[in-house]
Amino acid sequence: MPAITVQNLGAVMPGIDVFEALADRYDSWFERNRIIAEAEARLVSSMVDKRPILEIGAGTGFFASRVSAEAGIDPSISMLSRAARRMRYSLLVRGVGERLPFRDSVFSTVLVVVTLCFVEDPRKVLLESRRVLTGDGDLVACIVPRDTPWGIFYEELGRTGHPFYSRARFLSLGELRRLILGAGFEITEERGVLGFAPHEEPRLEKPSGEVRGKGFVCVKAVKRREAARRA
Repeated sequence: MPAITVQNLGAVMPGIDVFEALADRYDSWFERNRIIAEAEARLVSSMVDKRPILEIGAGTGFFASRVSAEAGIDPSISMLSRAARRMRYSLLVRGVGERLPFRDSVFSTVLVVVTLCFVEDPRKVLLESRRVLTGDGDLVACIVPRDTPWGIFYEELGRTGHPFYSRARFLSLGELRRLILGAGFEITEERGVLGFAPHEEPRLEKPSGEVRGKGFVCVKAVKRREAARRA
């Protein structure tokens, strides 16, 4: 089991207490929703083809383990302790995406799965992602779009006091695109799954380039050439 490196965080991310206290509940979602989780994992895997890989907001390591990520970072020790069981040969760091403890240009893929809706400064996370990416590296950012049946469903759960979703600030796909472009990237590919509604029987789907209305969407991007020269 890998050791967990602790970054000096200063002020810990607000709201991290719920992830520390309820890490088991968070992790049980993947078992309780196996078909949905598998569809999402297959989509993420289909978007990642360069390594080494860093996942920002690795949580309990579900997605990072599916792509055999070499490194994961998360502010919750409880979550990382569970990730260590899945990611036996990976570097795990307690830290935040706004301040990555890595040198410039060391990863060929940075993976950010639903993390942008929980962080304090999504733009800064994307700028840090660009910094640690190699010149031809890929950013893969995945979200539950706010303006889809799944986003509406999770936002409603948040309004009724769900411990995790009440802390989320969901993004639309348009907002994610603008954030990515504004951080010095150009978008190369988009794929989605979960074309069914939350109340429907879940089914496995192949990742599709038709992302409109899909409940889980991944966007791949590379550094813009002029941005890459300045980075």
